[in-house]
Order: sequence, then structure tokens, then C-alpha cells
Amino acid sequence: MRGALRLTAISAVAAFLAGCATVSVDDALQETNTNAQQFTQGKLEISRTNEQRDRRSGLTEELLAKPLSQADAVQVALANSPALQALLADSWANISAANQFSRLPNPVFTFERMRLGDELEIGRLLSFGLVDLILLPQRLAISKSQAAQAKVQLTGTVVDQVTQVRQAWVRAVAAQQSLQYAEQVKDSAEASAELARRMQLIGNFSKLQRARQQVFYADAVTQLASARHAVTATREELVRALGLTDAQATKLKLPERLPDLPKAPREPREVAATASEQRLDVQLARAQLDVAGKSQGINLLSTFIDVELGGRRDTIFDNAEGTKSTRRGFELDIVLPLFDWGSARRDLLNAQSLAAANRYDATVRGATSQLREGYSAYRTSYDIAKHYRDEIVPLRQTMADENVLRYNGMLIGVFELLAEARDQIASVSNAINAQQQFWLADAALEASVIGKPTIMAAPIASSGSEASSGGAAH
Repeated sequence: MRGALRLTAISAVAAFLAGCATVSVDDALQETNTNAQQFTQGKLEISRTNEQRDRRSGLTEELLAKPLSQADAVQVALANSPALQALLADSWANISAANQFSRLPNPVFTFERMRLGDELEIGRLLSFGLVDLILLPQRLAISKSQAAQAKVQLTGTVVDQVTQVRQAWVRAVAAQQSLQYAEQVKDSAEASAELARRMQLIGNFSKLQRARQQVFYADAVTQLASARHAVTATREELVRALGLTDAQATKLKLPERLPDLPKAPREPREVAATASEQRLDVQLARAQLDVAGKSQGINLLSTFIDVELGGRRDTIFDNAEGTKSTRRGFELDIVLPLFDWGSARRDLLNAQSLAAANRYDATVRGATSQLREGYSAYRTSYDIAKHYRDEIVPLRQTMADENVLRYNGMLIGVFELLAEARDQIASVSNAINAQQQFWLADAALEASVIGKPTIMAAPIASSGSEASSGGAAH
């Protein structure tokens, strides 16, 4: 009995040590709120009670009661999106799995009752894995690394979701803003086509001249239809990112225009100041390397041997003689490596460790490169948008004003005036597109700085003649 008590005491101490190593999901959420404060504003939490859900629902209704800014859109997603809550629950499961790894398998209690004639034998055996107990410190270390990995993955997941919300908001507002100018182009083209039809009827326009105006009108109608669909598509993308119900979606109101460009772009040294070791992707790769290295050490022993140790106490009753005797001892169960020497499993562990090491090196080496690429996209988008705002759009306005004077002086006809108006509208639309690309690049750079790069297409400046009438006449 003394041996069984000793085994029980050892198991209790091991369980206590394992319990001390656990990480709660609340700790992980707090760490995410601290490390990614610019993304969560410290308001990330997982909803587990009706009270929490009701409070978040009230916040969503309050934010939807006014035009939704980009910052408010992020708060709505954090409070309202079931998809985000599902990802948080998955992270909770990963953290729980990491905690579970630090637990020793429960000891096994075996009870036997055997009778032979007048003799009754009662056997009791308490056993546990001896190798598991020996490797408990390593298991605790691996559990800690796995929990660290799960916490970094949680932060990365949240950063990725917030970036998607920010970019979806930018696309939705830009599409809504571009639709206004597409309608103006269509109205101008419709007026040109109608005037050309009437002038052909009275013999002042050829069939070719009228066809040029008509085809531009047809193109404008097509572009307007595409712009209307873009508004619907980008709005629904934002609805999904925010996790809105149908009733909430009807309340969604967006600002009429994108925010103005900042007075100055972010400086390269501000972006480069982010230490590579603080990036999420580097932290995750390092955690994966730690787990692989520690797991290789703990699993290597189990490929050779597995031992279970048990304390045994048997009581024998002899009813014929009226005696009782007790036997005590221990048992060892050893797995003999006769058929499987574990070579394939050891190769697997070596391959996983090698892959993790090289993945870590690749992540560290690529971190600064991704920052440079992200900053280049950000800065180029800023310069193009600023160039449209400060140069192209004002010049188009000057040309439009001059053409109005020339039209009033009967130096140009109405078709030239309408063509100039369409070119001016097209320049404004291109300016909106450039502004949209900047804010998309801004969100992508913010994510890249923290270590969650987002793929961004290189900004491309539009040509200045995309909306010309292609054949104006006096």
C-alpha cells in the first residue's frame, strides 16, 4: 500500500506542475490587445455569455446609427462578426490543446477478483507511464512553446481580419464615390448622343459623326452598370466582413467620400525601425522552431522504448483455513522494439526540425524585404494620389474653365465642351482610384509592419485620355 501511496503522491505533484504551466485564452486576448493595440484598440474579447453578446449587439447598433468610419467599421467587426468569434474560438482550442500536452496521462487502476475453490484473491494495480513522468519537464517546455505559438497565431489572425475590414471599407466607399462620376459621364454622353441625333436629322451631322457620339454613350451606359455592380459587390463584401445580419445591413451607411490624404507620408525610417524579431511572422516561425526542436527530443526516446510502472497489492483469503495474506510488489511493462525500431518516425522528426529551421531563416531574411516592398507600394500610391490631387485635377479644372470661355466666345462647339467635361470627370475618377489605392496600401503596410504581410498589386497610373469622346465636332 505504501508503494501505491507513493505513486499517487508522485502523480499529484506532476499534475500540480502541469497545472502551473497552463495559459488561458483571456491571457492570450490580453496579449493581443497589447501587442496589436493599433488594430484592436484594446477591445478584443471572445463572447461566451448572453450578457457579452447583448452588450456587443448594442454597440453595433450604436455605431450603425451614423455613417460608418473606417475605425468604427473595425469596432463593428470586433463586436459583431461571428466569423471572427469562430476564429477566436479556434485559437482557444489551440491554446487548450497546448495546455493538454503538458498533462500526464491519467494513472490506470486495475482491480481483479479471482476465486479458486475456497480461496479468494483480490488484486489491485496502480500504474502509469514511467517515460511520461521522466519527460514531464520537456513536456512542460513544449507546452509553453505551443502556447506561445498559439498566442502569436491569434494575434496574426486578428490583424489579418482587421486589415480585411479596413480594405473592404475603402473599396466600398471608393465604389460609392466613383458611381457619382460614372453617372455624370453617362448624362454627358447621353446629351451628346441626343444632340448628334438631332443634328443628323437636320443634315448638319454625318452618320459617322453621330455614330461616334452614340458609341461613347453606349460605353458610358456599360461603365455605369459596372459601377453600380461594384457598389453592390464592395458593400456586400463589407457586410460579410462586419458580420451584419440582413436587418443590420439595411442600416449600414457609409461616408460620401474617402478621407483626405495625410499631409505627409510615413518616413522610411519609421517603418524600418520595427525590429524584425518583434514581427508576428518571425515570432511564429521561432515558436514553431522551438516546438519542433523540443518535440524531437521528447519523441526520440519514445521511438526506442516505452515503459509503464505499476504498484501492486494482492490480498488472498483462504476460507477453508480462515486466513488472509497480502502480497506487494511492482510491475514493469516494456514495449520491445522487435518489428518497429522507430527509424521512419525519427526521419520524420528530423525532417520536421530541418523544415522549421529553414522556415525560420527564410522568414527572417524575407521580413525586411517585405517591408521594403510594402513601403514602396505605400509611397508610390501616395505620390500618385497626391499628383492627381495637386496637378492633374486642378489642370483639368483650368482647361474646363478655359473651354467654357471659348464656348461662350463661339470658338468651340458644344461637342468639344462636352468632351472636355467628360475628360475632367474621368480625371476625377482616376484621382478617386488613386486615393483608394493609397488607403489600401496604407492598411497593407500597417499589417506588414507588425508582421502580417498582405499582397498588394503595384499601383499603376491611369492614362489621361481614357474618357475622350473620340471625335468631337463643331
